[in-house]
Amino acid sequence: MWTTKTFLTKTKRGNILKIVREHYLRDDLLCGSSACNSCPHKDDELVLDIKPHSICALFDYDHYLVLDTNVVLHQIDVLEEDALTNVIILQTVLEEVKHQNTAIFQRLLEIIGKKNRKFYSFVNEHHKDTYVERNPGEKPNDRNDRAIRRAASWYASHLSINSLDGKFPQIVLLTDDEKNRELAQEEGIVCCSVKDYIENVNGFVGLVDKLSKNVIPESCSKDALYPAHLTPTQIHVGIRNGKLYQGTFHASRDNFLEGSCTVSALEKPILLQGHIGINRAVDGDIVAIELFPREEWRKPSDIVLEDKADDPGDLLEEEVELLSTAKADTSDDEITPTGKVVGIIRRKWRQYCGILKPSKFPGATRHLFTPAERKIPHVRIETRQSDVLASQRILVALDSWPRNSRYPLGHFVRSLGPIGDKAAENEVILLEHDIPHARFSEAVLACLPPDDWTIPEEEIRRRVDLRPLCVCSVDPPGCTDIDDALHARPLGGGRCEVGVHIADVTHFVRPGTALDAEAASRSTTVYLVDKRIDMVPELLSSNLCSLRGGEERLAFSCVWEMDENANVLSTKFHKSVIKSRSAMTYEEAQLIIDDRSRDDEIANSLRLLNKLAKKLKQKRLDNGALLLASPEIRFQVDSETHEPVEVQAKKMLETNSMVEEFMLLGNVSVAQRLAAEFPRCALLRRHPPPPPAHLHQFLKAAAQQGFELDVSTNKAFSKSLDLAVMPERPFFNTLLRIMATRCMQQAVYFSSGTLTQEEFYHYGLACPIYTHFTSPIRRYADVMVHRLLAASVGADTTHPSLLDVSHALRRCENLNYRHRQAQHAGRASVALNTHILFKNRVEIESAVVLAVKRNALQVLIPKYGLEGPLYLPSDKFKYNEEEHFQVCDDIVLKTFDELTIRLTLDSTNLQHRKLVFQLVKPFIPGFSVAPDDENTKMDVEECVVDKAKVDIKGKDASSKPQKKRKDPTDGKNKKKPKK
Repeated sequence: MWTTKTFLTKTKRGNILKIVREHYLRDDLLCGSSACNSCPHKDDELVLDIKPHSICALFDYDHYLVLDTNVVLHQIDVLEEDALTNVIILQTVLEEVKHQNTAIFQRLLEIIGKKNRKFYSFVNEHHKDTYVERNPGEKPNDRNDRAIRRAASWYASHLSINSLDGKFPQIVLLTDDEKNRELAQEEGIVCCSVKDYIENVNGFVGLVDKLSKNVIPESCSKDALYPAHLTPTQIHVGIRNGKLYQGTFHASRDNFLEGSCTVSALEKPILLQGHIGINRAVDGDIVAIELFPREEWRKPSDIVLEDKADDPGDLLEEEVELLSTAKADTSDDEITPTGKVVGIIRRKWRQYCGILKPSKFPGATRHLFTPAERKIPHVRIETRQSDVLASQRILVALDSWPRNSRYPLGHFVRSLGPIGDKAAENEVILLEHDIPHARFSEAVLACLPPDDWTIPEEEIRRRVDLRPLCVCSVDPPGCTDIDDALHARPLGGGRCEVGVHIADVTHFVRPGTALDAEAASRSTTVYLVDKRIDMVPELLSSNLCSLRGGEERLAFSCVWEMDENANVLSTKFHKSVIKSRSAMTYEEAQLIIDDRSRDDEIANSLRLLNKLAKKLKQKRLDNGALLLASPEIRFQVDSETHEPVEVQAKKMLETNSMVEEFMLLGNVSVAQRLAAEFPRCALLRRHPPPPPAHLHQFLKAAAQQGFELDVSTNKAFSKSLDLAVMPERPFFNTLLRIMATRCMQQAVYFSSGTLTQEEFYHYGLACPIYTHFTSPIRRYADVMVHRLLAASVGADTTHPSLLDVSHALRRCENLNYRHRQAQHAGRASVALNTHILFKNRVEIESAVVLAVKRNALQVLIPKYGLEGPLYLPSDKFKYNEEEHFQVCDDIVLKTFDELTIRLTLDSTNLQHRKLVFQLVKPFIPGFSVAPDDENTKMDVEECVVDKAKVDIKGKDASSKPQKKRKDPTDGKNKKKPKK
């Protein structure tokens, strides 16, 4: 049977286009019920039980459930529990869910795929008895609700046909739409709200806690605390007229009453302050903003402000202190465009990790949830399990934020484990930073070669055989995912050959496979202190792709001919086969270079590489490349408990720089080749110069120390940093470089067809073009670059997706996002292990002032790479707002000053365990504390660390998760440009 669907659509030119499509209807589609005596089911086509026993006290008879779309969208956490079975999911619902939320759609498909759940997908839109035409003037939602009711009625009638004993499963429609329930009852359909149904389910403790509190936010006008949000139509008109701005809201970590929003029309971000100014926006939401008149613009506040630990009720505290400190004269160069949120364009809510703060009232079911992420507000949830959950890390989903509620409403999703448990805390880090960390699926593992795979002879014949060359790798201790190896040999006449050999991951990871899709989704390997989350399965990352010593491996080689001054005379690229002579650590390679008694092939190769690397580095510096400080730290881990027992700064050797220079050269050489071969779709990496606004505070702080830095160009900036030296303070220059690093923007991936040639520039490396080629085991960007390079040299075919600019743009967005999240996760792991390290111990350490706030100093502990606020009492300190320093009697505290600090761990707040910084020196009576042990102090010149990078040194190295190899870095919070 045929029918037609008619659509009206508007073209780009404004014309109305009528589209008519044929729609095929059938009468032989199966219902999926074992109680059916009409449909010719095969055994494997029966999903629904013959007697679906009721678990709900409201219905004492066997029944199937039919769900409407909003039930699936809002109550997916309930559906994922094993409680509900024998559920009919209509095609109408599936299509609506897919259209509105792809993440929930995927979760629903997973439930349908589990046979024990007995969820049956019925194609009602193609069944002649359940398909409904849309009536003239009928809204699409109303038509879909009618289709759902029609399907429910059909099931009830269909199951009663040919029933031998008159007993058959009934149909219960679950919907939270009151109007839909009324219409269903008029049509004789049994229906119920989700809340009523779940609250009467027996035998599943805690199921009711997972109910979404789906309140319509703007409908709660009584006792409203917040202004109402504009409607989507009002927002659209306002943006089109230029009265409103659209952007992503970024909450402040230091001040819960402050945030900002970057918009393309303004140079500076728009400042948002106070409960009313933020107006229920949550970090990551896309919002509509109304800009204040210029005379009402302010500058960001300089106070550190945390929300109350307890629920104060539905009251908004006075914001006079915040707003008065933020006002600025219109001539102040720190003034920032200021506005308020007037509407939410799209929520970016996710599930949040944290802990429960139980109510002080016995028997209460309403409690406050404190998220682990400081940028997220407290959440009110309802649970009857507060006694159990109070000691657990839990996962909570946001549901709504009504106008009359100080906090958003949410519901409990699941428990992650006991607070303080290492596995649970690591799970929190991974979930909070959106790190994909599930086990690789069977579909992905099916793409792998067998464990005993060896290189076929025909593959060797297709490649350049470099096995006779003296190739070796240099990596951190315990590294198993070895991406790269090097060789160098003299050619005579002052010339030499140098090769960088990179693991040929693309031989195993082919486009269009499940393995490729998973690697693209993960985008990067993530390194925690005691755990590594691989981008590709371990068989590849630590075995078949890893360039291990003494084993034949497939590689992609970049080989240069150079003169004695490290000038590149020629470059060639080819797929190759190599056999590494040795896989060394940086320290082992350095010892070989320094051991003059060694005159073997490996030693001579390393010395030649080291000699050329020094010349390459000097050329980069002469061109204006920036050297920005942040050496690594290494946790010493107990081999049995896997907990950190000590931390130390990692020394940088010449061999670190040696590897870095050739990785950089390889990346630049490949970037040049790709830009020439694929000018529209080359995957490149750029580092924009820092905006002047980012440098303002930094330059003012440097001037206070007597240094006027020239930041007009990166070359001038580099020279200024070199000259900013205090002989009496050896650490000062390093600190200056750390501060300079924090002024930088992040380096990002992009497709060459989306920007102009001038925008390709990499500011930190001072090179006109750059990409990532040298780490394909742990970066998907490098996989994409390998494919483009292989196509350019004729070593592989060009996959269509490589030439698709829009596809590349989407890939770049994911690459940049995953890269940032991996960095943040690494830092969070360092913070977690530092807190474990400081449990039950007190340290007296040297510190330096990074920033001066109105009520605190932001200080850095170089030994541990820790930073945090040292709060200052207002009755003792006076804040100089113009010059940003604090005064107490004759003591002045300003940026870059050195202090002595006592460090202790405050565990009174289980959610936000924090290190407490107390001043020891300079001594201020009534404020400073006496040192417990002066012998524990370490001079500030001894070390400095970056929280972003960690290496593990265990007592039993073989038992520890392996860490990433040392890599040059090229973005914010890094020391050197990344490979």
